[in-house]
Amino acid sequence: MAEPVRARRLTQEEGRKLQQLVRRGKHDSVRVRRALIIMASASGTPAPAIARLTAGHEDTACDVIHAFNEIGLRALDPQWAGGRPRRISDDDEALIVATAKARPSTLGRPFTCWSLRKLADYLATDAARTVDVGRERLRQILRRNEVSWQRTRTWKESNDPDFDAKLDRIEEVTSRFPNRCFAFDQFGPLSIRPHHGRGWAPRSHPGRLPATYRRTHGVRYFHGCYSLGDDQLWGVNRRRKGADHTLSALKSIRRARPDGAPIYVVLDNLSANKTPAIRAWAARNGVELCLTPTNASWANPIEAQFGPLRMFTMANSNHPNHTVLARKLQKYLRWRNANARHPDVLATQRRERARVRSERQQRWGRPGPRPPDRSDPVNVHGQRTSC
Repeated sequence: MAEPVRARRLTQEEGRKLQQLVRRGKHDSVRVRRALIIMASASGTPAPAIARLTAGHEDTACDVIHAFNEIGLRALDPQWAGGRPRRISDDDEALIVATAKARPSTLGRPFTCWSLRKLADYLATDAARTVDVGRERLRQILRRNEVSWQRTRTWKESNDPDFDAKLDRIEEVTSRFPNRCFAFDQFGPLSIRPHHGRGWAPRSHPGRLPATYRRTHGVRYFHGCYSLGDDQLWGVNRRRKGADHTLSALKSIRRARPDGAPIYVVLDNLSANKTPAIRAWAARNGVELCLTPTNASWANPIEAQFGPLRMFTMANSNHPNHTVLARKLQKYLRWRNANARHPDVLATQRRERARVRSERQQRWGRPGPRPPDRSDPVNVHGQRTSC
C-alpha cells in the first residue's frame, strides 16, 4: 500500500512565508490556495481533508504537494502551458533590437532614422531573415529592451597631443604651489537683455520679466582673475577679447605677488592668451603660463567660479545697460571676496583633494604628485607653499 502524500518539513523561512500568505490573503487566490495546501499537508493533514478544506480535487492537492517537495516555494506560482505558441522567438527579439539600434543607411534604406512603420516593413521584407511583427508589439518589445525614441547628443573630445602632460602640470602647480597659483579666463559674451532665473515667490505667482526686447547695447566680456591660495576673484568688463587685455590681466596677477618669486597662471589655450609678446613678458617676470589642453577648459580652476557669478549677477535680472551690469558685477565681487572662506578651511580642502587625487591616480596606475623638496619657492610671509 502506497504511503500517503505529505509535504516535507518546512524551514523557518518557508513557514513564515506560507503563514503570511494564508493569514493576509491579499495575494492572488491561486497562491493563497496553494499555500494553504502546502501548510496543511506539512502539519499532517491528509490529502482528502485538504481537498475538502480548499473545495478542490484531491488530485490537485497531491500535485501541489509533489511540486513543493521538488521545487520548494516556486510551486506557489504554477507555470501553466496553453494558449497560442509564441510567434516571435528570443532570437527574433534580439534581431529586432539590433535592427532598431542600427542606422537605416547601413542596412540599405534611404533614410536617417527608423519609424515604427518603416522598421516593421523592413523586418517583414528582409531577405536574410523575416520577422512579421505589428507596430504595437514592436513598440512593446523595444520598450522591454530599454530602447526608446531619443534626441541625438553631441560630444567633443580633445585632440591635443600634449593632453596628459598639460593636465599633469596643472595638477602639480595647483597642489604644490596653491599660494602662488592663479587662473585667468574670459567670461561671456554678456548681453543686455532679460535673463531668466529662479527666486522665491508665492506659489503660482513667479517673478515676471519682459518677453520682448531689442539687443542694441552690444556685448561685453568679463576678464576674470582668480587666486587659488587666497580664494579671491577680481576682473573687469571689456568690449572684446584681445591679447592686450590678457596682458593687462596677467600684470594685475603679477602685482598680487610683488616679491618677484615665480607664479603660475592657468589659462585657456586661446590664441590671444599666448602671443609672442605675452610669452616674452611672462619669461621676463617669472610667470609660467600653464595652458589647458584644447577643448578642455574645464581644467581651469576659474571655471567653477563663473557659475555663481552668472547665477547671482546675471540670472533673474534685467539690467538697463552695460554700465549698470559692470557695477553689479563689481559689487558682487567685493561681497564675495569679503566673505571668502577661511584660509585654514581652504588648506584642509586642498589636502583632501590631494588625497583623493592620489588615491585615484594609484587606482588607475597613474603617478601621483611628486613630493615637495627644499627648493620650493616661499610666499611673501616666508612660509613654504608646498602642502
